[in-house]
Amino acid sequence: MPDKEINTYLEDKEDKWKEPFLELYKTVQNHIPTGYEFDFQYGMPSFVVPFSVFPEGYHCEPDTPLPFISIAIQKRHIALYHMGIYGDEELLNWFQREYPKHIKTKLNMGKSCIRFTNPKNIPYDLIGELVSKMSVEQWIEIYQDTRKP
Repeated sequence: MPDKEINTYLEDKEDKWKEPFLELYKTVQNHIPTGYEFDFQYGMPSFVVPFSVFPEGYHCEPDTPLPFISIAIQKRHIALYHMGIYGDEELLNWFQREYPKHIKTKLNMGKSCIRFTNPKNIPYDLIGELVSKMSVEQWIEIYQDTRKP
């Protein structure tokens, strides 16, 4: 059951991040399209494409389900790793345009990592919308297209 795993994950984390992390996790959980499954990947709560849907798994580690979204508390921020924005430029551009409409601070992100350095400045509604925008089938198609030689 994810709740027990989430509580275990939070045990050694700084208190200021726990409540915002739980809210972000619930936002993702409530908006993720049907077909993704909860898992722990690379020490983080994650939502993945299960082997029953995509038996090839992740190319870097074929014995690992295809990752989609992971959430982590890092030393100075909460990170949301969304592989879809790394693979879909249109989705990335949409997110970058929408972000300033929800939060006044500058967007802090890498290729797939959105960093929230202030636990009081997390645009949960926007994250929920972002999470809901890519079905399992769309993610598999994008993933396979990026793997073609």
